[in-house]
Amino acid sequence: MNLVIYILRRLAISIPVLFVGTFLVFLMVAATGDPLAELRGRPNINPEAIAQTAQQLGLDLPLVPRYFHWLGNFLTGDWGVSVAQGNAMQPVFPKVMSAFEVTIKLVVGAEILALVVGVAVGVLAAVKQYSIVDYLATTLAFFLFSMPIFCVAVVLKTYAIQINGWVRDLGLTDWLGNPWLRTTSPENLTSTGFGDFLAKYSGAYLLPTLSIMAISFAAYSRFQRASMLETLNMDYVRTARAKGISGSRVIFRHAFRNALIPVATLFSVNFGQVLTGAIITETVFNWHGMGTLLVDAVNHNDPSVLMGWLVVVAVMVVLANLVADLLYGIMDPRIRVG
Repeated sequence: MNLVIYILRRLAISIPVLFVGTFLVFLMVAATGDPLAELRGRPNINPEAIAQTAQQLGLDLPLVPRYFHWLGNFLTGDWGVSVAQGNAMQPVFPKVMSAFEVTIKLVVGAEILALVVGVAVGVLAAVKQYSIVDYLATTLAFFLFSMPIFCVAVVLKTYAIQINGWVRDLGLTDWLGNPWLRTTSPENLTSTGFGDFLAKYSGAYLLPTLSIMAISFAAYSRFQRASMLETLNMDYVRTARAKGISGSRVIFRHAFRNALIPVATLFSVNFGQVLTGAIITETVFNWHGMGTLLVDAVNHNDPSVLMGWLVVVAVMVVLANLVADLLYGIMDPRIRVG
């Protein structure tokens, strides 16, 4: 019951934060210009269609009532329409959800791999401090940490082009970065066969996953190493060793769980950054996810899409922080949720 109350309290705190965030972004979006400027500039456009679209978007209202008009519609499931679709206005909700599905498949896999590998390397580097393993892990982490993600993505794509050239020389189709439909629908699995399906699916995901994973891995491994070293020098760890407890049990039962707490905090923050920072990765590898959606919405001054994008990202960040808070009580028995 205490855990349920804690979750409800955290969600109750998050609601005003989301409310203020959406209002501030709504003001900034409204200040960027006329959302219907592109529509007005089209030849033979019907003035009644423009007026109808303006009414749908609430543009005929003052700014603050316009926000509450959008908020009321949003909470009832009406996310508005996109003004960048010509005369055939496209609903925002399926557009945002389609892009979100593409991005979340990429980000979740990359972050989980980065977290697992980064934590493992960080623990190993801390346990074998000042060894060749520690120096290699530190060098790799600092190298990747200093690399901008667009540089990593471009380098991987360059090598992928060469690998695809070798694959074509063997009489096969391109594998890495294949712009094949990135879904796992039963129709694709049935029509192509499992082997061909797996090859195309892995080829489409491998490079962007490695790009995001490389940067996140560097941060996780460094944080885990520093946290593990600090924990190994705690009094309770030295006491456990003095009692004759085996080294592996001291590391994994007494030190490891407590050392994960800073990494859990980093994960919650990094997840939001990766979710919004996938713009570059999606652009380089021609993915049509949340990054592409944001760029198109900004270029076309599409307020409903921008607000839908913001709410989805904000909710994911809030949920990631909530999960991190709950993990604290699981990893460290000294923390009580009350």
